[in-house]
Amino acid sequence: MQKDKRQDLIVEIIQAEGKVATHDLAKKLLVSEDTVRRDLNEMAKKGLLSKVHGGAISSIQKLYYYNDNVVKNQEEKNCIAKKAIGLLQNGMSIIISDGTTNLAFARNIPKHLKATVFTYCLPIAMELTAHPEIEIIFLGGKIEKKSMVSLGNEVVDKFSNIHADICFLGTGSIGHREGITEGSYDVSLIKRSIVTASDMVISLATSNKLGKRQSYTICKPLEINYLITELEPSNHRLSEFSKIGVPLL
Repeated sequence: MQKDKRQDLIVEIIQAEGKVATHDLAKKLLVSEDTVRRDLNEMAKKGLLSKVHGGAISSIQKLYYYNDNVVKNQEEKNCIAKKAIGLLQNGMSIIISDGTTNLAFARNIPKHLKATVFTYCLPIAMELTAHPEIEIIFLGGKIEKKSMVSLGNEVVDKFSNIHADICFLGTGSIGHREGITEGSYDVSLIKRSIVTASDMVISLATSNKLGKRQSYTICKPLEINYLITELEPSNHRLSEFSKIGVPLL
């Protein structure tokens, strides 16, 4: 197969599948992995795709792609996400904050769910474009390039005009005395406004966030409607939350 034809096929495959592995492309195109790597390098220089570990993604996806190989605690975050899905109902208005745990949650949302989702996190907004029944409202402002979230008073003001049924908070730290805390002042302002805008507050937190405190308070423990971790609710590490009446999943 000629190189031009092969590279056209690579573009078609990536557009259809979103992300492809080098070894899978080699099998489909009946060429060596070295040949595929040379093609990908050449195509990346032309801006036709973006290389990632072990393969490639479309250039558009690069805007919101999280490299799964550098996301910590993936198994735990997927466990949390699957528990949280049970709280969703058709017709809900939902706020989803930033963070890789919330990204895992967004990826697990059923495709048939009918809902409106508000978010200031670009990767989550883009992830949800694959859900045909979800209306996505991205609350834009100044984009923080590293985390790909909107920050600033403009975002806070927009949340002040929203009334949501439920919010899912990515959690920096959480303690049974302090509640949810964050280390970033800008993020804390947004998350406080999210709590105010929501009827139900759901904290999604891997267990390494438990018992820690950062500089800025988001909400107190009894403002949390559910704390969801990868642990069983009966785990001794959650006993202090249970004692004060924080519902656990």
